[in-house]
Amino acid sequence: MTPWTGMRWMNEPRWSLGAHGMDTQSLRVQTDDHTDFWRETHYGFVRDSGHFLHTDRMHDFTAQVRVEGQYQARYDQAGLMVRSGPEQWVKAGVEFVGEQQVSAVVTREFSDWNVRPVGLPDHIDLKLTRRGNALSVQVRLPGHDWGLLRLAYYPPELPAEVGIYACSPERGGFEVRFSSFQLGPPDAGPLY
Repeated sequence: MTPWTGMRWMNEPRWSLGAHGMDTQSLRVQTDDHTDFWRETHYGFVRDSGHFLHTDRMHDFTAQVRVEGQYQARYDQAGLMVRSGPEQWVKAGVEFVGEQQVSAVVTREFSDWNVRPVGLPDHIDLKLTRRGNALSVQVRLPGHDWGLLRLAYYPPELPAEVGIYACSPERGGFEVRFSSFQLGPPDAGPLY
């Protein structure tokens, strides 16, 4: 059994397990052309074409994953996503905006966006914790502890799907590897 067992795709991309199928714990994704998740703000368009591998979660959770990507084109991105529908979701990951940046987009009918440069790490670990009406986004760079990127409101009454996502709004063929995926009860202690 793999960490991906029982999950399903929204907008399925080209994908494979590990290196030539040998490592069933990691997942490799290659994005389709012009894929994204975004709603209205600044750009005036809605995009719901990104790749999202998810499972249904009715309760609070912590999801964690390691992301390694071949970031080259503007807005190449990959990470974790929580989604209750096309107008209520959060995506958090690594995004290429001149350089690699950790990024979070919180959407409640309209999308907002924050980024922070991180240089050129080999990988980045991401963690989303949903508890009550709060969703925290944490990142960990190689050799560092977890740090808070974002604490956002998420309506507690809404069931949410959670999983990994990848997009490449300005091209196709962005390659990313997801590993160390975990999904379980929310971490104990503070959300930051």
